[in-house]
Amino acid sequence: MPALSVRGVCKSFGSGAVLADIDLTVAEGEIVSLLGPSGCGKSTLLRIVAGLERADRGVVQIGSRDVSSLPPGARNVAMVFQSLALYPHLTGRQNIALPLRARRLTRLQRMLGPLRFSPSVRSIEREIDGAVDDIAGRLDIQGVIDRVPGRLSGGQRQRVAIGRALVRDSRLLLLDEPLSSLDAKVRVQARDEIVQIQRAFGVACVFVTHDQGEALAISDRVAVMLGGRVAQFGTPAEIYRDPVSLAVARFVGTPTINVLDGVADASGRVLAGGFVFDVRLGTTAGQKVSVAVRPENVRIAPGHDESRPLLRVARIEDHGHDGLVHLAGRDGGEALLVARAGRALAFRPGDEVRAAISADDALYFSEDGSRLAGLPVAIAAYARG
Repeated sequence: MPALSVRGVCKSFGSGAVLADIDLTVAEGEIVSLLGPSGCGKSTLLRIVAGLERADRGVVQIGSRDVSSLPPGARNVAMVFQSLALYPHLTGRQNIALPLRARRLTRLQRMLGPLRFSPSVRSIEREIDGAVDDIAGRLDIQGVIDRVPGRLSGGQRQRVAIGRALVRDSRLLLLDEPLSSLDAKVRVQARDEIVQIQRAFGVACVFVTHDQGEALAISDRVAVMLGGRVAQFGTPAEIYRDPVSLAVARFVGTPTINVLDGVADASGRVLAGGFVFDVRLGTTAGQKVSVAVRPENVRIAPGHDESRPLLRVARIEDHGHDGLVHLAGRDGGEALLVARAGRALAFRPGDEVRAAISADDALYFSEDGSRLAGLPVAIAAYARG
């Protein structure tokens, strides 16, 4: 049974639909990322799962329980917010202990001094301290747990926030863009730590992010959300290599996928950007086809093979380990293609180079953006004349 099942969830605010017919499952011990641009509904969906928002329609099931109408406290989910929401005047230990104290002690026992020193309360407090020490050890923050958040690093604050979420022994962890406030170096480290923590605790996790690098790096599966819908739900490899629509192909991948406007001829081939893609797509003559190709699948060389198109290097991006070569037609104008090249610095702006794209490395989409399946039969050549 899935740890989380969302079926047919819809949500509107006023006259604006935010979520439309969302279906999603998360297996036990799985990390699923909700990936999408700002305003696509991913945080709203997370809040509905947590019980902080109520869906207009649909079912949220955690384990075997339908929790659609239950308040947040009855769902046994743990949530870490974008701001981490740590109390600045409390130590890490006190922040982590808060959910246990709220659950196991009455308000009077927490607030009134005399009651706090009764044998029963002292026994509960010792048990809570033991639980906090245990989770601090598992998160490797024993040495800093008695510091206030202002004296912790960004990664340490992240671990305290996760510790506070997990100390209740919840089976579902919800993370709402928890890395967005960290600088780039700490962000990568914290991302890796989230995976290690999640694997160690074996808890199912839903991770909200607009950063595709994060989503692809940490997730077992990714739900790409566009316009309030799940545009595609699959493994990172499926999302990247086998997008179901041009919108998904354009959203996922850095740099953005190259897209050439093309047209099918009478034999079924596609002519796009000066290339001929010999494929069988079931298209009709004159049908418009968009041809998309990842930068790593554009091959360039300074050679003299006239079967390859001759293009001009517009500019170079040096990324150290590799680079991006922006290619334009010989007559100038906007860049036609971006190619990823390990030896990018071997080229200079203004150089004339040859380019080739294998037809089986390209993706084909109809005019409405839906995927066209076809069988490549030859390497794309340059269309002369």
